[in-house]
Amino acid sequence: MRLAFMGTPDFAVPTLDALLAAGHEVAAVYTQPPRPAGRGKALLPSPVQRRAEAAGIEVRTPATLRDPEAQAAFAALDLDAAVVAAYGLILPAPILEAPRRGCLNVHASLLPRWRGAAPIQRAILAGDEMTGVCIMQMEQGLDTGPVYASSATVIMRQTAGELTAKLATMGAMLMVDVLAEFDHYVAEPQPDEGVTYATKVDKAETRIDFTRSAIDVDRQIRAFNPPGAWFDYHGERVRILACRLVPGGALPGTVMDGSSVTIACSEGAIIPTLVQRAGRAAMTAAELVRGFPIPKGTRLA
Repeated sequence: MRLAFMGTPDFAVPTLDALLAAGHEVAAVYTQPPRPAGRGKALLPSPVQRRAEAAGIEVRTPATLRDPEAQAAFAALDLDAAVVAAYGLILPAPILEAPRRGCLNVHASLLPRWRGAAPIQRAILAGDEMTGVCIMQMEQGLDTGPVYASSATVIMRQTAGELTAKLATMGAMLMVDVLAEFDHYVAEPQPDEGVTYATKVDKAETRIDFTRSAIDVDRQIRAFNPPGAWFDYHGERVRILACRLVPGGALPGTVMDGSSVTIACSEGAIIPTLVQRAGRAAMTAAELVRGFPIPKGTRLA
């Protein structure tokens, strides 16, 4: 097929690679404009832009697709379909309707559960046992379109980063399968029951709340890695990248053991197994306390 690809983060790159490997003609890649990054605030192209440029594909970075000129330029591509994966911009009706077969989206949940911006993080936070990917025909509602195909996986104790990488690969494979046999797939309307919304992650949510159970704290740590959920000690943020659950019986936030940094929660406790101070590499809790002691009895809030 003659396609446009629309995506921005690392999650989208495997789908672009899979389309190219399958022999589709990618006429143009749409991605969000470069963003300031690092201390120097230099403009950094998205992972999709870097991959597309390496493959010699035309890259377009409109700030919006509501502009009539941008819509005319998209329509002029004369597409069979557009493939969308975590693009990050709203597609207005003229964009959705321009390709002959419309716009197909790789969505990282089992719709209708977790429509919206952060399905992977919300699935982990909610303690879902299963998640997956769907190939959906896009319409103007928020992830409301009919679904061509889905593939499920068990979450277990994966972090958001690990689960994102797995679902990205699954979504890429499923999209290629759907395009290869497109006329044999039927887009099924989503059921009205079971709809939930995955709201965008607020930075305040990444601060660890030890007044919750150890199970919930563990989910918070996994859901927000990367970049990492954190606690404050002496004015410094310490990120917990991984932990294990242990019994506990102290006031929430109390350090029960200074050598292992065992921290009490409302029910049970956690032992951090991988932590990170600002500007430092990730390390074990034992390595942390050798240069940054957190004594037994300390109350973390």
